[in-house]
Amino acid sequence: MGDQMQFIVEKLNQEPFRKNYNLISFDSLEPLQLLQLLSDVLGEIDPKHAVDIREELPEQTTKRMLNLLGILKYKPPGTVSDLSAFRQGLVTGSKAVIHPVLHWLLQRTNELRTRAYLARFLVKLEVSAEFLQDDTVADFNKQYEELMEAFKNLHKEHEQLKISGLSTAEIRRDISAMEEEKDQLAKRVERLKKRVETVQNHQRMLEIARQLRLEKEREESLAQQKQEQKSQLFHSEQRLQRAQVQLKEMQHMVADSKPESLMKKLEEEINFNSYLVNEKIPREMESKKTSVYFLQKLVAEPAMTQADLTALESEIEEVTAQMNQLIEKRIITYEPTDSKFSMYRQQASIISRKKEAKAEELQAAKEEMFSLEKQVEQKNSRAHELGGSEVLTEDEFKQYVSKLRSKNTLYKRKRQEVAEITAEFGILQRTEELLRQRHEATQQQLQAIEEKKGISGYSYTQEELERVSAVKSEMDEVKGQTLDNMSEMVKKLNAMVAEKKASLAPVIKELRQLRQNCQELTQECDEKKIQYDSCAAGLETNRSALEQEVKGLLEECAQEESNYRYINCMKRSLEIQLQRAKEEMKAYVSPDPQERRRAVREQYTRIILEQENLGKKLREKQKVVRESHGPNMKQMKMWQDFEKLMECKRECFLKQQNQAAIGQIIQEGGKDRLVL
Repeated sequence: MGDQMQFIVEKLNQEPFRKNYNLISFDSLEPLQLLQLLSDVLGEIDPKHAVDIREELPEQTTKRMLNLLGILKYKPPGTVSDLSAFRQGLVTGSKAVIHPVLHWLLQRTNELRTRAYLARFLVKLEVSAEFLQDDTVADFNKQYEELMEAFKNLHKEHEQLKISGLSTAEIRRDISAMEEEKDQLAKRVERLKKRVETVQNHQRMLEIARQLRLEKEREESLAQQKQEQKSQLFHSEQRLQRAQVQLKEMQHMVADSKPESLMKKLEEEINFNSYLVNEKIPREMESKKTSVYFLQKLVAEPAMTQADLTALESEIEEVTAQMNQLIEKRIITYEPTDSKFSMYRQQASIISRKKEAKAEELQAAKEEMFSLEKQVEQKNSRAHELGGSEVLTEDEFKQYVSKLRSKNTLYKRKRQEVAEITAEFGILQRTEELLRQRHEATQQQLQAIEEKKGISGYSYTQEELERVSAVKSEMDEVKGQTLDNMSEMVKKLNAMVAEKKASLAPVIKELRQLRQNCQELTQECDEKKIQYDSCAAGLETNRSALEQEVKGLLEECAQEESNYRYINCMKRSLEIQLQRAKEEMKAYVSPDPQERRRAVREQYTRIILEQENLGKKLREKQKVVRESHGPNMKQMKMWQDFEKLMECKRECFLKQQNQAAIGQIIQEGGKDRLVL
């Protein structure tokens, strides 16, 4: 507790509070003074709370402080477990309540100041559901939430920029470098202007260059518009292809479907949608609202400590034990009627769960079907772009597969029949050969007998007559059967045509109506497309003209702004010079000698006198130097001659020493010879 008070006193004695407290004076503060001190600290965090508590009611003071502490997520310490006791201590100005609050606030003032600033914009206003049913209120609430999200993003960017380390010195260096570059460019422009002014017809050339620049810009804008129109045309062609594919699918569905199947599908879809609207979605909305309510309640509560978590866990354990006891009591007081109802309830819950599971599976299957249909559309459009053939739909592919299977079965059966016929043909061919041989033998015997009897050729003539009569009878029979078959076939065909007409009459009627609707919609679509194209072209031309006008106005605005800045700078410099002149005049005519000495004129007068005195001294010195120049030069020449003389003497002395050394060596050599 002593360390806490010491910390509070140190912080309160520093900026921006400067209370000049010590431990004794701080401990002897009255409850009202403590509350005012707490209000001052909260006012430093949030300026809206910098008020005099004597001017408001105690309930208002308590409510205001509790709201701000809740926003700052203050959690009372473990010694103050009861929230009502905390409120009571805050109302009465208890030291046991206010000292921990002050300690907590002064520990993290900067962080809490940021949190309070953000709370002014991020604490969401709760609007009841009955008011949100109004469209205007709902739109304002949506705009409010969008602005809140935009503020969050801007604040994050601001914090990132603060952390990024861009200092004012670097910005100033960049500004000075840009100003230098600007001056260099201005000088270069002036030089170029002077150089161009010497050329003949330079104004006309400048005008032609300006027109060339404008035409290039226009060419770039036209190229960009052309590219945009190409992309729009490409997207329009894709939309047209998708619409044609959808139209074909709808025609195929109308041609292949029956009213009963369509009604059945619609009934199933209506039942499923009614189940979603009446049962599933309200239940999910209720659960979401409950979870949102609990989450909002959790967010509104202050931060939880480990002690709070332990208390909640113990409370959960107690509630679980109570639930187990109630379940045991219910099992003890078991009744058969309750068991029947429980069995029915259990069955109903199982059925409802199965229903929910199937509804979720159906929803997932529908979403998957929608995604697959979207993929199929993309693949079809890509196939059309690549110039491929038309892709079959699911029903067409099923029909193709069924036809292929039936044809495959028919092919296998026909192949088996062909194999049987081939085998039978071989047997019959062998039988024919045998019978032909026997016939030839019989004919030879018959011819021999006819030759013996003298009636040669009788059997052949008889056979020809029988064959011709048989062929005639067969032809007559075939003609009669053909006429009967044709009459029966005509009757059957007439009956089938009448039946098909009767069955197809309502479908044809619906198809005519659908074709008429399709033609009307196509015509309306073409008209709307023509209107859209004309409106888009007009808007595009207006937009390009407005862009050119805006561009010219922006350039003019930039030029005027630069002129304004230049004039403003010149004005400021002239004002500064005028101010300096006024101050100089005021100081010059002032009767005060000290004030007069500060004048620039007096300062420059003193500097001029000092320089004149210095010039006089230098001229006197120059005069002295000129007067002593001749004797000094003569003396210098004498010293140079003396130096040359001494140098000559030194050289002579060195030569004399060398000669003496050589003579001595020669004398010593002669003495050595005499001794030998």
